[in-house]
Amino acid sequence: MVEHPAGTLDIEAADKLEKKYDTALVTRDNGAVLRRILYFVAIAFALYHIWTAGFGTPVEHVHMGIHLTGLFIMIFALFPLIRTQSALEYDDSSWWRIGNVPLYDWAFAVIGVTAALFLAWSWTGLIIFGYEIPEQALRQGDPSTPDIILGTALVVLVLEIARRSLGWVLPLIILVFVAYALFGPYMPFQVLKHPGVDWRQFINNMYFPQEGIFGVTLWVVSTVVFHFVLFGVVAQRMGLGQFFVDNAMVLAGRYTGGPAKVSVVSSAFFGTISGSSIANTVSTGSLTIPNMKRLGYPGHFAGGVEAASSAGGQITPPIMGAASFLMAEFLEVPYTTIVIAAVVPAAMHYIGVLSIVHFTAKRLGLKGYTKDQLPKFLEVWREGWHTVLPLIALLIVLFSGYSPNMAAFMGLMFCIIVGFTSFRRPWTLIVPGGMMTFIFWKASDGGFSPVLAGILASGVILSLIHKRERHDFQKLFDSFHVGVQYALAVGAACAAVGIVVGVINTTGVAFRLGFMVTNGARDMADVLHVMLGWIPLDVFAQASIQQFLSLVLIAIACILMGAGLPTTALYIMLVSVAQPALSQLGVPALATHMFVLYYGVISEITPPVCASAYAAAGIAGANPFRTGINAFTLGIGKLMVPMVFVYAPAMLIVLPEHFTWATFLQVSLSCALGIFAIATVVSGYFLAPLNAGWRLLMVVSGFLLVAPSWQSDLVALLVAAPVMFAQVAAIRRESIAVSAAVGGDGE
Repeated sequence: MVEHPAGTLDIEAADKLEKKYDTALVTRDNGAVLRRILYFVAIAFALYHIWTAGFGTPVEHVHMGIHLTGLFIMIFALFPLIRTQSALEYDDSSWWRIGNVPLYDWAFAVIGVTAALFLAWSWTGLIIFGYEIPEQALRQGDPSTPDIILGTALVVLVLEIARRSLGWVLPLIILVFVAYALFGPYMPFQVLKHPGVDWRQFINNMYFPQEGIFGVTLWVVSTVVFHFVLFGVVAQRMGLGQFFVDNAMVLAGRYTGGPAKVSVVSSAFFGTISGSSIANTVSTGSLTIPNMKRLGYPGHFAGGVEAASSAGGQITPPIMGAASFLMAEFLEVPYTTIVIAAVVPAAMHYIGVLSIVHFTAKRLGLKGYTKDQLPKFLEVWREGWHTVLPLIALLIVLFSGYSPNMAAFMGLMFCIIVGFTSFRRPWTLIVPGGMMTFIFWKASDGGFSPVLAGILASGVILSLIHKRERHDFQKLFDSFHVGVQYALAVGAACAAVGIVVGVINTTGVAFRLGFMVTNGARDMADVLHVMLGWIPLDVFAQASIQQFLSLVLIAIACILMGAGLPTTALYIMLVSVAQPALSQLGVPALATHMFVLYYGVISEITPPVCASAYAAAGIAGANPFRTGINAFTLGIGKLMVPMVFVYAPAMLIVLPEHFTWATFLQVSLSCALGIFAIATVVSGYFLAPLNAGWRLLMVVSGFLLVAPSWQSDLVALLVAAPVMFAQVAAIRRESIAVSAAVGGDGE
């Protein structure tokens, strides 16, 4: 790829950094033999999912059982019971360890696999040692003894693999929900009381399909999320990551604070394919953070820029950390609806980060790269155009109305053809040959339209004939292995969150919590209205204060509950728990889902649990907590914009009952200007340095601009006017002083 000061993306170095800062990738040393076996298990796991994406997925309980089987085998083999340094190191001195895995972990894996596959084995009935188990339809609501035993084992072991891969936070939250289901009559508040369920009924709801563990959460992660995680990893290693960095350099490198803006733009690009903020952070941050520090940015600020930019990937279309597909599934709307709705809110986040970066660079006097330091646009595209073909193929299939897993299948196959097949290795041509056969087979039976088939076939030819570097299949298999490692924690989390969904469906607790939130907000609003009700504005009416406080309480709950969770898992849990409370406020369903997603992913840059910021701090050699604070501050746009689209859903574009062009433009432009104004406050600079008084006026002006109404916009302009005049005057004084100095030197 093109050489430039930002360097070349070192995938191996990024992998090491990610394993250092992402606890979900810290695994034990299994020794040479078992490590090799698990390597091939991971590849088989990946190939199974790729095959089913293209050629058809087995019936739900079978496919989810196979997915859980892979999770149990690999997580119990890779993650120790207690994660200590000694448990991670290889130890072959104990007779009760096989490949450094204790016998009890092998027993857990066997029990887990049995429990995961038992539904498939017994679906049509089964006789074991003379004991007859009727077909599943007859056991639904009246589980057999083996169902109770294996269902109990499955619940316990799913919580255990979530604990081992992610830590205690998620399992503890889930255990609270389990306790609520079992001890409903003993709840301390009347509004939370319910008849409760006995253990037999609880296992019936958690074990049998459609409601608990074998519900929509595990189904979506095994048919969509896994595939896009795998696509992101393979596409990056195929060369798309370097292409993104090169284009970011071309677009942003020459401007004020160039390396920081390259960080923002490249992270936005990465966000389109990456489901992990930490992966995004270490991939681009290993290049951009050192360059920012060399330019003069403080280490904690450089790390904060990268963490905030990378966390934006979880709200950036088209993939949004795979949450977009889940959202489409829950709302039962076309995927394109979610993508269109997410465009403007995501743009607001990047406007905020870029603005703070720009004004901070102006305050520090930092320049961009010189022309000779930057790659040339034509050279970048001449060298790397082929790497974008898989992403184009994926998006074409996705926006043509086909399923997300078919789109991921096409993207993955194009990655393999572009990056790993060559005429110099004739045996690799099996892949493009098979792909052409697949395309025409789908076209012949009406699966693909003639136009789509023609476009994809042309893409295969283009992918095959480019003359750039090809990688060997060992690197492809290594990519599969890494992709599966990324997906283990996500899969475990989503399987465990299925328990939460099952409890909510069984008890209706989400609506009870919503009632508690609105009641609590009403009580606080009554107090505030006494103090503020005299102000003759609708915003200070009791109902308005209550709604705002309800939103704030829900937002805080989302940030706290989302701490340390993968995007897909936190979205599923939050939309199950918090969304009903928003619905009671009359907020449109799409806006409520976007609201909980936004505040959930803010936890990734909110201290004290902000893994992305800690990874960036490690690269920058900066204080982790201070880096986290900077990342949170830089993400101010992400923090404010959900409130805007809740009050003014026109920003989401796709809600016809709320959308008009006049409303959309007014809301979006004023929100952007408000974020821009607050960025000057954070950085302490606009056209010239801002003192404390001017910063206070600008923050008030910024919040008034973000508030979606014409009246607040007009007031905001009046508040900001003195600052504008003062800034222009300061610039003129500076210009006069410079001219006088130049004139004096001339004399």
